[in-house]
Amino acid sequence: MKGYAGKLLRVNLSDGKISKEQISDSLKRDFLGGRGFAVKLLWDEVRNADPLSEKNKIIFATGPLTGQSIPSSGKMVIASKSPLTGGYGDGNIGTMASVHLKKAGYDVVLVEGKSEEPCYLLIEDEKVGVVEAPELWGKNTFEAQDLLEKKHGKNSGILLTGPAGENLVRFSTVMSQKGRAGGRPGMGAVMGSKKLKAVVIKGTGSVGNFDDNKLKEMGKKGYDEIKAKGSYDFWMKQGTMQAFDWANENACLPTYNYREGVFEFSKEMDGYVLEKLHAGRKGCPLCNMQCGHIIKDSSDQEAELDYENVAMLGPNIGLGSLPKVALLNRMADEWGLDAISLGSCIAFLMEASERGLINEKIKWGDFEAAQKLTVEIGRGEGLGKLFSHGVKAASEAIGKGSQKWAMQVKGLEISAYNCQACPGMALAFGTSPIGAHHKDAWIISWEIANDRLSYNKPKVEKLIEFQRIRGGFFESATVCRLPWVEVSFGLDWYPEYLEAITGERKSWEDIYRLGDRIYSLIRAFWIREVPSFGRKWDYPPDRWFEEPHSGGKMKGIKVDRGKYEQMLSWYYELRGWDPNGIPLKKTLENLGLKGV
Repeated sequence: MKGYAGKLLRVNLSDGKISKEQISDSLKRDFLGGRGFAVKLLWDEVRNADPLSEKNKIIFATGPLTGQSIPSSGKMVIASKSPLTGGYGDGNIGTMASVHLKKAGYDVVLVEGKSEEPCYLLIEDEKVGVVEAPELWGKNTFEAQDLLEKKHGKNSGILLTGPAGENLVRFSTVMSQKGRAGGRPGMGAVMGSKKLKAVVIKGTGSVGNFDDNKLKEMGKKGYDEIKAKGSYDFWMKQGTMQAFDWANENACLPTYNYREGVFEFSKEMDGYVLEKLHAGRKGCPLCNMQCGHIIKDSSDQEAELDYENVAMLGPNIGLGSLPKVALLNRMADEWGLDAISLGSCIAFLMEASERGLINEKIKWGDFEAAQKLTVEIGRGEGLGKLFSHGVKAASEAIGKGSQKWAMQVKGLEISAYNCQACPGMALAFGTSPIGAHHKDAWIISWEIANDRLSYNKPKVEKLIEFQRIRGGFFESATVCRLPWVEVSFGLDWYPEYLEAITGERKSWEDIYRLGDRIYSLIRAFWIREVPSFGRKWDYPPDRWFEEPHSGGKMKGIKVDRGKYEQMLSWYYELRGWDPNGIPLKKTLENLGLKGV
């Protein structure tokens, strides 16, 4: 099948063995790439493994759209059994490494085993080796990026774990290009456990497509259409930070550990403030609508911002200064910490202090305390040791009812949307296959515009549609969803791109079926790997059921538990799963997963 490099690169760090394997056409057709390849490999090869042991594997996977001359195609998926949740974990990342991997002749890199000493993987087309790197261990991700660029060239594709990953912090990420991050459920810790500091990729080849001329023509039209969209100019000014003012106006901005949806200092740090402080813009390769907006932080260093990180390190911890938030965000990037989870941990600590559940006195918005805790988490020391396994583990250690306001699902901290008054988005977080992340189904904008407070079956159907498109197609193709989401770039472009690349025509019905196959296999992985897994894992925190907003336009609103139960039951029914969320045998067989 055209459009793929066609090979999987397997590297065993325990014995140094390196092999190159062909990827079958049936795997390409049934799982497409990216997340699809990743979950199939993990299902087949990782069974009952400790996520931080040599038996776990980490996968770097591209798809047929990766690295092509089409909008925002510089993506890859990084996946493993998660040390944070115990189940399936992944994240996408925009990076030159994605483009270089395809050019080097590989669709997938699978790393297994564990090195005795710090090392990095060097891929230069057919030449592949493991390089000892004691000098990189302990370096932050910015320092390591500079050192590796100096050695291998500024245009190299580089993927890194930071000191947090080396110290096995369970929500450490994989970083690239001083601000690109992926793998919230601890993919950085998996790299750290293997003593794998980095993956460096330099590719000089090309991938053969079915119709390069048609693809080139369609790619140019796609780029032109994006730039002609009415919302494009505003997007280029604010990027994802345009959501900040919108979230505050609609009472869904995470504020004071998700107690509220409105922040009193929002006008001091929204997208318009970003515009005034703007110092530059960064993006992924092959993108003409870069989302990374740069300002000078409170220490006068450049920091890259987006909405989720600002919301979690700003309103959610009571901090109302964009330059100060930018410094915390830069620290998270340097340490290789997920900024969303970091913001949740800091907020949980502040609330625990306010309630007198810990001895330390840390007030909301305490900037110095937030900096100190970031360093302690990265090192796994002091209070940071308590939070290095995430808020779920911290709440279980503290107890005293704090589990009710530990803002997580399946062990992954909730990303930046407060849902007391958004039951559909609460269900999206509850059913996200990696834990509470918005990337699979950002239904909240549609929900607010369409009967916000309803609990009906059509809303559940729309949620599954979004999961099929976002978490099924975009995560496996592998290409960025933001052109579609943010400037209304038409979905109909993508089957056309696929056909020009692979030579095979896929309808949206085919793509939906592909997404359903991937979601059911991820579900099966959770069930196999986590003995207690079932319906109870698909609920948001009790805070959303028990504590209504105390102010703003949604004052007095909270999620109705009984109606949420009904929506969850409809979700399972529509997915072809039993009332406990277990895929039915006939569903698996109908999806081509016989034997799972």
